[in-house]
Amino acid sequence: MRFVIQRVAHASVSVDGKVLGKIDKGYMVLIGVSGADTREVADRMVKKMLGLRIFEDENGKTNLSLETVGGGLLLISQFTLYADCRRGNRPGFTLAGKPDMASEMYEYIIEKCQEQVPVVERGEFGADMKVELLNDGPFTLVLDSDELFG
Repeated sequence: MRFVIQRVAHASVSVDGKVLGKIDKGYMVLIGVSGADTREVADRMVKKMLGLRIFEDENGKTNLSLETVGGGLLLISQFTLYADCRRGNRPGFTLAGKPDMASEMYEYIIEKCQEQVPVVERGEFGADMKVELLNDGPFTLVLDSDELFG
Protein backbone atom coordinates (compact mmCIF):
# COMPACT_ATOMS: atom_id res chain seq x y z
CA MET A 1 0.00 0.00 0.00
CA ARG A 2 1.23 3.46 -0.82
CA PHE A 3 0.12 6.80 0.55
CA VAL A 4 1.37 10.05 -0.96
CA ILE A 5 0.66 12.61 1.74
CA GLN A 6 0.71 16.30 0.96
CA ARG A 7 0.38 18.82 3.75
CA VAL A 8 -2.07 21.36 2.38
CA ALA A 9 -3.52 24.76 3.23
CA HIS A 10 -6.60 23.60 1.29
CA ALA A 11 -7.55 20.94 -1.25
CA SER A 12 -10.55 19.77 -3.24
CA VAL A 13 -11.54 17.03 -5.66
CA SER A 14 -14.14 17.30 -8.42
CA VAL A 15 -15.81 14.94 -10.88
CA ASP A 16 -17.62 16.35 -13.92
CA GLY A 17 -17.35 19.87 -12.49
CA LYS A 18 -18.99 18.93 -9.17
CA VAL A 19 -16.91 19.25 -5.98
CA LEU A 20 -17.06 15.93 -4.11
CA GLY A 21 -14.65 16.70 -1.30
CA LYS A 22 -13.00 19.79 0.10
CA ILE A 23 -10.79 20.50 3.13
CA ASP A 24 -8.90 23.39 4.57
CA LYS A 25 -5.67 22.71 6.51
CA GLY A 26 -4.78 19.04 6.55
CA TYR A 27 -3.57 16.19 4.36
CA MET A 28 -4.49 15.42 0.78
CA VAL A 29 -3.66 11.73 0.48
CA LEU A 30 -3.34 9.72 -2.72
CA ILE A 31 -3.93 6.05 -1.90
CA GLY A 32 -2.56 3.18 -3.97
CA VAL A 33 -3.56 -0.39 -3.18
CA SER A 34 -1.57 -3.41 -4.36
CA GLY A 35 -2.96 -6.87 -4.96
CA ALA A 36 -1.25 -8.13 -1.78
CA ASP A 37 -2.68 -5.55 0.63
CA THR A 38 -4.86 -6.50 3.59
CA ARG A 39 -6.91 -4.74 6.25
CA GLU A 40 -4.02 -5.26 8.66
CA VAL A 41 -1.71 -3.36 6.31
CA ALA A 42 -4.34 -0.61 5.99
CA ASP A 43 -4.64 -0.37 9.78
CA ARG A 44 -0.89 0.08 10.14
CA MET A 45 -0.74 2.64 7.33
CA VAL A 46 -3.58 4.71 8.81
CA LYS A 47 -1.97 4.59 12.25
CA LYS A 48 1.37 5.73 10.82
CA MET A 49 -0.21 8.52 8.76
CA LEU A 50 -2.30 9.88 11.63
CA GLY A 51 0.69 9.75 13.98
CA LEU A 52 2.91 11.88 11.74
CA ARG A 53 3.98 15.20 13.23
CA ILE A 54 4.54 17.38 10.18
CA PHE A 55 2.82 20.65 11.07
CA GLU A 56 4.91 23.47 12.49
CA ASP A 57 4.76 24.43 16.15
CA GLU A 58 5.26 27.93 17.56
CA ASN A 59 9.03 27.55 17.04
CA GLY A 60 8.74 26.57 13.38
CA LYS A 61 9.61 22.91 14.07
CA THR A 62 7.59 20.15 12.41
CA ASN A 63 6.27 18.84 15.68
CA LEU A 64 2.45 18.87 15.51
CA SER A 65 0.10 16.13 14.34
CA LEU A 66 -3.04 16.38 12.23
CA GLU A 67 -5.14 15.99 15.37
CA THR A 68 -3.23 18.71 17.23
CA VAL A 69 -3.89 21.28 14.50
CA GLY A 70 -7.48 20.15 13.89
CA GLY A 71 -6.74 19.28 10.28
CA GLY A 72 -8.87 17.39 7.80
CA LEU A 73 -8.22 14.56 5.35
CA LEU A 74 -8.97 14.41 1.65
CA LEU A 75 -8.54 10.77 0.59
CA ILE A 76 -8.23 9.97 -3.12
CA SER A 77 -7.74 6.55 -4.71
CA GLN A 78 -4.95 6.39 -7.29
CA PHE A 79 -4.00 3.05 -8.80
CA THR A 80 -1.23 4.72 -10.82
CA LEU A 81 0.90 4.74 -7.65
CA TYR A 82 1.60 1.13 -8.62
CA ALA A 83 2.74 1.90 -12.15
CA ASP A 84 5.57 -0.30 -13.38
CA CYS A 85 7.81 1.81 -15.63
CA ARG A 86 10.77 -0.57 -15.87
CA ARG A 87 10.18 -1.60 -19.49
CA GLY A 88 9.24 0.55 -22.43
CA ASN A 89 7.50 3.90 -22.24
CA ARG A 90 3.99 2.78 -21.39
CA PRO A 91 3.50 1.98 -17.69
CA GLY A 92 2.02 -1.35 -16.66
CA PHE A 93 -0.42 -1.65 -13.77
CA THR A 94 -0.40 -5.35 -12.93
CA LEU A 95 0.90 -4.61 -9.41
CA ALA A 96 -2.18 -2.54 -8.55
CA GLY A 97 -5.04 -4.26 -6.75
CA LYS A 98 -7.98 -5.44 -8.84
CA PRO A 99 -10.78 -2.81 -8.84
CA ASP A 100 -13.21 -4.70 -6.54
CA MET A 101 -10.54 -5.42 -3.94
CA ALA A 102 -8.94 -1.97 -4.20
CA SER A 103 -12.32 -0.25 -3.87
CA GLU A 104 -13.07 -2.29 -0.74
CA MET A 105 -9.70 -1.34 0.75
CA TYR A 106 -10.24 2.35 -0.10
CA GLU A 107 -13.63 2.30 1.65
CA TYR A 108 -12.08 0.54 4.64
CA ILE A 109 -9.34 3.18 4.91
CA ILE A 110 -11.97 5.94 4.81
CA GLU A 111 -13.94 4.23 7.60
CA LYS A 112 -10.83 3.83 9.77
CA CYS A 113 -9.92 7.49 9.31
CA GLN A 114 -13.47 8.61 10.12
CA GLU A 115 -13.15 6.87 13.49
CA GLN A 116 -10.35 9.26 14.45
CA VAL A 117 -10.58 12.41 12.33
CA PRO A 118 -13.65 14.70 12.41
CA VAL A 119 -13.28 15.93 8.79
CA VAL A 120 -12.69 13.18 6.22
CA GLU A 121 -13.53 13.99 2.61
CA ARG A 122 -13.10 11.72 -0.39
CA GLY A 123 -12.92 11.31 -4.10
CA GLU A 124 -14.81 8.78 -6.22
CA PHE A 125 -13.14 5.44 -6.80
CA GLY A 126 -12.37 4.86 -10.48
CA ALA A 127 -13.61 8.27 -11.63
CA ASP A 128 -11.78 10.85 -13.71
CA MET A 129 -11.08 13.26 -10.87
CA LYS A 130 -9.66 16.76 -10.88
CA VAL A 131 -7.66 17.59 -7.77
CA GLU A 132 -6.76 21.09 -6.69
CA LEU A 133 -4.54 21.87 -3.74
CA LEU A 134 -2.25 24.38 -2.19
CA ASN A 135 0.69 22.34 -0.92
CA ASP A 136 1.90 23.90 2.34
CA GLY A 137 5.69 23.96 2.38
CA PRO A 138 5.70 22.21 -0.03
CA PHE A 139 5.65 19.19 2.23
CA THR A 140 5.08 15.79 0.63
CA LEU A 141 5.78 12.32 2.05
CA VAL A 142 5.47 8.84 0.59
CA LEU A 143 4.54 5.99 2.89
CA ASP A 144 5.08 2.54 1.36
CA SER A 145 3.97 -0.44 3.43
CA ASP A 146 6.71 -2.64 1.95
CA GLU A 147 9.37 -0.19 3.11
CA LEU A 148 7.76 0.55 6.48
CA PHE A 149 6.69 -2.90 7.55
CA GLY A 150 8.71 -5.16 5.21
